[in-house]
Amino acid sequence: MTADELRHSATIDAAPPPGLGPALRALWWDARGDWNAAHEAAQEGEDADSAWVHALLHRREGDLANADYWYRRAGRRRPDVTLGQEWAEIATAVLIR
Repeated sequence: MTADELRHSATIDAAPPPGLGPALRALWWDARGDWNAAHEAAQEGEDADSAWVHALLHRREGDLANADYWYRRAGRRRPDVTLGQEWAEIATAVLIR
């Protein structure tokens, strides 16, 4: 699966594809526009990828202090790219692992 396929799935499917880990499920829900479901999925993961998605979600809502906390937990810094670009970067990185 590619990042584009993951994003497209969110527009046509009622639920995330089976077998996705918390970070990818969170990205799927985010692509669907359901911040709460995305946040719940991100909170399920205790890994750096889930923390990275968690950071993106708080960045999306405008809570930059909370986002920065989650970027630190992910071992990253808040990027200077659009939310869409960061979404694609995260999805691509997680999908190739």
